[in-house]
Amino acid sequence: MSRILTFFLTFSAMSAFAGNSLLCRLALKQTGIDPASFTSIRIISGALTLWLITRIRGCAHSGGGSWPSALALFIYAAGFSYAYVSLPAATGALLLFGAVQATMIGYGLLAGERLGIWQSAGLVCAFGGVVGLVLPGLSAPPLLGSVLMLSAGVAWGAYSLRGIGAGDPICVTAGNFLRAAPAAALLSVVTLPWNSLDGSGLWYAMASGALASGAGYAVWYTALRGLRATSAATVQLSVPVITAVGGIVFLGEGVTLRLVIASTAVLGGIALVIVSRRPAA
Repeated sequence: MSRILTFFLTFSAMSAFAGNSLLCRLALKQTGIDPASFTSIRIISGALTLWLITRIRGCAHSGGGSWPSALALFIYAAGFSYAYVSLPAATGALLLFGAVQATMIGYGLLAGERLGIWQSAGLVCAFGGVVGLVLPGLSAPPLLGSVLMLSAGVAWGAYSLRGIGAGDPICVTAGNFLRAAPAAALLSVVTLPWNSLDGSGLWYAMASGALASGAGYAVWYTALRGLRATSAATVQLSVPVITAVGGIVFLGEGVTLRLVIASTAVLGGIALVIVSRRPAA
């Protein structure tokens, strides 16, 4: 795969991941759709899109995925949606991807990986950035939304770890989305008294599921063929930045000094850990 094609696919995938945050925040802020309905429509739309992709590729999707991974996927999607009821797009993306990387790095440490001085300093810096972002203050994000998004990040990190070596990534993801769909539908049933559908919100949720999630994951897995492991991990740190720009352009969100400082600390610290990570002991 050429470098130009790899760059184009990678940028498209990161834009799709950022699009998930923007579409969710846009739907919950400017339309009447509720978080449970957004979650259900997103997962079902993603499942249908990935199913179609697996059919085109001739993949035996029915054997892919697992119920524990599907549960982690559902927890991520639900926490993501409910968090964006109150969180700005950029803040949510920063908390999400910070928690994802922290979960995966923490698992590596528990599994026996050892970090050097610079890697340890990066972890401390990133952790301090998250703490500084959510500490009480005039510009601090809502605590409940922050906890929900951090939980979503942990779930997505666990989902990513379970997917390592699980087989064809697209087929496995398609199977997990199909398994997560009943849980998402059950969430809508349980929250039926508070459900509300909106035409625009419905389209945003479908776009989030079909394009930003389903097609976005397919593009990302294709791009991974031309990326090294450290490059693949580091490039994902661009998602909060793309989301912040999109939040300013499409949602009219401002950028606070607290967010800028926290973003620098979190993204810089995680990048330091990833780029200079040593092999597992």
